[in-house]
Amino acid sequence: MQKMNPYKIDIGAIYSHRPNQHNTVKSGTFQALEKELVFDIDMTDYDDVRSCCSAADICSKCWTLMTIAIHILDRALREDFGFQHLLWVYSGRRGVHCWVCDEAARKLSVAARSAIAEYLSLVKGGEETVKKVVLTDPIHPSIRESLSVVERYFSQYALHEQEILGRKESVDKVLALVPEDVRKDLQQSFQNEKKPETRWKLVKDQATRKQATAKKGQHFEKEIMLQYCYPRLDVNVSKGVNHLLKSPFSVHPKTGRISVPMDLKELDTFDPFAVPTISMICEELDRPRTEEESEDTKEKENEKDAAEKRKIRDYKRTSLAKYVKYFDQFLDGMARTWKGELLRKSDLQKEF
Repeated sequence: MQKMNPYKIDIGAIYSHRPNQHNTVKSGTFQALEKELVFDIDMTDYDDVRSCCSAADICSKCWTLMTIAIHILDRALREDFGFQHLLWVYSGRRGVHCWVCDEAARKLSVAARSAIAEYLSLVKGGEETVKKVVLTDPIHPSIRESLSVVERYFSQYALHEQEILGRKESVDKVLALVPEDVRKDLQQSFQNEKKPETRWKLVKDQATRKQATAKKGQHFEKEIMLQYCYPRLDVNVSKGVNHLLKSPFSVHPKTGRISVPMDLKELDTFDPFAVPTISMICEELDRPRTEEESEDTKEKENEKDAAEKRKIRDYKRTSLAKYVKYFDQFLDGMARTWKGELLRKSDLQKEF
């Protein structure tokens, strides 16, 4: 690592041969055997629904979108698909990555990966598409679960922080997502009512009225919520077995921030701007050791593998310590499952 000094570190699949032999082995024999199922959520894909930032910029207001995305996808992957070993990682700049590491996930075919990614994709259509979410009756149970997550954040995030029913331009974008007859009524009502909560209540009331009279489902208030808040996936990253994804703990080349694993118990308080940077880690390592740390080191020097133990202790002196601890817990969980599987197989062999 020190010799090559890489600009960034990506992780790909496990191949049938060494990757540097891909041109030398017999045609067709070089194949990807397995790879984690990965998801990449990038804030730039939300540019049409966030007013605070655009392109690569993020702030605490729009970061809520990542929090919502993680809650929704984590639940769906665990409950709808039965996966257990999910590692969520902050990319270091403007997004998050999810590594699904279960054995069943690692061995999925390209078709199966595509099917999972499609199942989780709800916001569809390019820049020209105005209405990107269309719900049908009955609403799928997974979408209902996602709506319950969005509802927790919608008022604070969309109505107050993004002011989607504030400026005329934002209001017009929301009204473009409702049926034409409802749009006219709402435009008139909005002239007398400026409060975002009351305006949103008017939208919901109109939807309730429509649902009572229409033959087929009218869920436009739910469609608006999902269009503004539902996770937007880069499907190509998830379905491609050959796709590379930035390694956890690598340094983002543009921001200097470390790509750190995220503890879902602390998800709502996660601050992307408080993540350790490479310069911060260097400063922390350069600080003189405290007396307690020096004493520990002296004791260790008498032991056989002192040098190795000193190296291991180094990260504990930095702000990376809590992230490494969480990563270790994740690996321990995977190791327990793997050992349990080995025991189960050996028990089966004994029976036969």
